[in-house]
Amino acid sequence: MTVESTAARKPRRSAGTKKSPSTKPEQVQLLTPEGKRVKNAQYDPYVADVTPEDLRGLYRDMVLTRRFDAEATSLQRQGELGLWASLLGQEAAQIGSGRATREDDYVFPTYREHGVAWCRGVDPANLLGMFRGVNNGGWDPNSNNFQLYTIVIGSQTLHATGYAMGVAKDGADSAVIAYFGDGASSQGDVAESFTFSAVYNAPVVFFCQNNQWAISEPTEKQTRVPLYQRAQGYGFPGVRVDGNDVLACLAVTKWALERARSGEGPTLVEAYTYRMGAHTTSDDPTRYRGDDERLSWEAKDPIARLRAYLEASNHADEGFFAELEAESEALGRRVREAVRAMPDPDHFAIFENVYADGHALVDEERAQFAAYQASFADGEGA
Repeated sequence: MTVESTAARKPRRSAGTKKSPSTKPEQVQLLTPEGKRVKNAQYDPYVADVTPEDLRGLYRDMVLTRRFDAEATSLQRQGELGLWASLLGQEAAQIGSGRATREDDYVFPTYREHGVAWCRGVDPANLLGMFRGVNNGGWDPNSNNFQLYTIVIGSQTLHATGYAMGVAKDGADSAVIAYFGDGASSQGDVAESFTFSAVYNAPVVFFCQNNQWAISEPTEKQTRVPLYQRAQGYGFPGVRVDGNDVLACLAVTKWALERARSGEGPTLVEAYTYRMGAHTTSDDPTRYRGDDERLSWEAKDPIARLRAYLEASNHADEGFFAELEAESEALGRRVREAVRAMPDPDHFAIFENVYADGHALVDEERAQFAAYQASFADGEGA
């Protein structure tokens, strides 16, 4: 799903870009890219109860999420969706953190958390209605404690903080988790969320998926220090986790959520991962990054990593992988059929809720748009 680079398109970075410090910051890792188990005294207890069946479940989650994501990308290319934001490469960060949540926790996503939605029980087909333009979300947020997708960059962190403050006032034994990306970390809304959550000791986990690129903007243009270190300035912990290690993401998120539930306040988790595809299907990543970078991250693929561990530990056999492949194809067919059965979007719905009582300018714009649409039927706009 990535577009091949050409010799004429070299990655462009500003000559004045301030690079991050050369010393690589420490990150929590429990599975190496080769699938070797790494011991960690602090975080091992949070995955001590993970069984071989649980590991197969995590692998299944990632495979099915990737299959759904690939189908959605294909559907957009075929004109069935207006846009799609792929999660390719970020499956471990989303599945690991998503499976760490409890049913009574509340999740605030952006628009790329398809794996987290899967963990919260949202039907994948429901995610696609918004990208087709036939609804504003497609699910009841209170049925899964999973808020609707947020298109405005970073604003969901404020919503999450306010909700968490309410949870604390109610004395509820639950936590809130807010997802955002490295680009959103530069938004003022995120900074305000850090301030209020720290001052009010809100039970919220800020989960930043640092996929290296805010559309075409590299991380070094967002920050001079690793993102997780920003938490220090607000007075709460920050930790970087290998975002391609599903076991480490599970452990670190469990730890952070338990801190929140026990009254210890917010945590910033930076999942250091990589966006293997385009920012959205309207983006061409070959204009700003090269093949060498992508290939280096393909070697850290989160699904291949867990499969290597499963095979080496004799926790899964070929029968399991074959059954999962069949299930994956069945999911792709179901999603494809569900989308193609959806109605076409109402082109005039965008004018309905701009003002509560209507507006003359909106009426004029609606009439202009109607004339434009009619021109295609008359052959004038073709």
